[in-house]
Amino acid sequence: MSMQAVPSPLVSRPHFDAGQLLRLGIDTGHERVVYLDRDSPICRSEGFGAHSRVALRVGEREILATINLVQRNLLAVDELGLSESAWHALLPQPGEQAAIAHPPSLDSLAGVRAKAYGRELDAAALRAIVDDIVAHRYSSIEMAAFVTAASGERLSLAEVVALTRAMVQAGSQLHWPQPCVVDKHCLGGLAGNRTTPIVVAIAAAMGLTMPKTSSRAITSPAGTADTMATLAPVDLSAAQIRAVVDSCGGCIAWGGAMNLSPADDQLIRIERALDIDSAGQMVASVLSKKIAAGSTHVVIDIPVGPTAKVRSAAEAQSLAGLLGSVAAAFGLTLRVLFSDGRQPVGRGIGPALEAHDVLAVLRNAPQAPQDLRAHALTVAAAVLELGGAAPADTALAAATACLDSGRAWQKFQAICAAQGGMRTPGRAAYRQPVPAPQAGRVAAIDNRRLSRAAKLAGAPASPLAGLTLDAHLGDAVAAGQPLFTLHAQSPGELSYAMEYVSRHAHIVSIEEVAP
Repeated sequence: MSMQAVPSPLVSRPHFDAGQLLRLGIDTGHERVVYLDRDSPICRSEGFGAHSRVALRVGEREILATINLVQRNLLAVDELGLSESAWHALLPQPGEQAAIAHPPSLDSLAGVRAKAYGRELDAAALRAIVDDIVAHRYSSIEMAAFVTAASGERLSLAEVVALTRAMVQAGSQLHWPQPCVVDKHCLGGLAGNRTTPIVVAIAAAMGLTMPKTSSRAITSPAGTADTMATLAPVDLSAAQIRAVVDSCGGCIAWGGAMNLSPADDQLIRIERALDIDSAGQMVASVLSKKIAAGSTHVVIDIPVGPTAKVRSAAEAQSLAGLLGSVAAAFGLTLRVLFSDGRQPVGRGIGPALEAHDVLAVLRNAPQAPQDLRAHALTVAAAVLELGGAAPADTALAAATACLDSGRAWQKFQAICAAQGGMRTPGRAAYRQPVPAPQAGRVAAIDNRRLSRAAKLAGAPASPLAGLTLDAHLGDAVAAGQPLFTLHAQSPGELSYAMEYVSRHAHIVSIEEVAP
């Protein structure tokens, strides 16, 4: 395996001495912000105001940042305050001063404007946009303009292919000596559904190579990396991933440290804020990370349901077609599965709670959630077939035998040990069941609001927090029987989540059963 990184060029512009840098400890997320006194001479001389974009240089290190102005002597006129993201990007040494300047013009914004007016962009224009996004030259507003201009059905197939390629080339790429490297991905929008650790264990135990790089949660109660982090270290370097895969055949690592398709995380942040998730951008997002990770054969799981990310069979079929066309352009062998997205998979929602479900399935425990087991086996069978480890008519039986025999559990333990040591996830100290208001049958479950309740309880920042689903679709329940149970690491978070639940009575809907 090798890794290649694409460096970001420094901005060459006249700079003006600006003064001493201060770390203010303000978390602005990904937005790089510089704070100046409103009476700063540099603001008066250069015409900088609130929300102006500036180039900030310390030695040979340079970033683009957004100005916020302060008053009431919070900063001296010759001081610059930095947000946490700006500070970590510059890493100034004690005594180092900064220089500030107008930023260079962003030629790639012409492409954004053209797309807003409905023009088709060529590969060069999309590559310029992606490169500027990765180099943090775009403000959040400018990225929002691109996301909006490219939303809906505005990206042609050629544009989606070009965007995918630009996103791959803008970051690191992993290369493996094996001719077949398998992977899987779920399009999300469904709580729980933590099949990845089970699938990787089965695939690796069956002799396939599956170096799984997964994401942390962006807006969900847990990402695969969050859940795996409660079981073993996931912040692995490229060399560590290679060592784990060489010894075990697979790994489950956090992909954020690998700089794979770095534009993706920035665009997803904007898409989530705008609640825009168009098919073209979704396909470029998913496939760029798979291609950058060195995958050759990929299974995509698309849950379909009224509160999942994909809500209709027609939308799922259209998305599958686009995925297949773009994958073919890169020589990627792809298989798409459609699954039931009407309710969560498993019982736990939240990092540790999902980890407990995974362990129960791998250990073949009697209390293991059978829906998670069945879905993991279905995905694993597709991976085995696609990777050539089992023919189509026996792939499910082979995956089931691997799990039932304990081979998958042994392989998972070996992977955890190779990644730094297996640990046991804990349990939250504070819990509160949410009872059924009446007797009847579970008619519907709102995945989005259920996930929202788990996040308000503290997940994923509090890894033990979230909820457990106590009733599934079609289950008969008595009045007062728990529908789900909130888990929190503090009483305040538990109260916060319960307040939300009290205002949304139909997170789990109960219908009366005729006598």
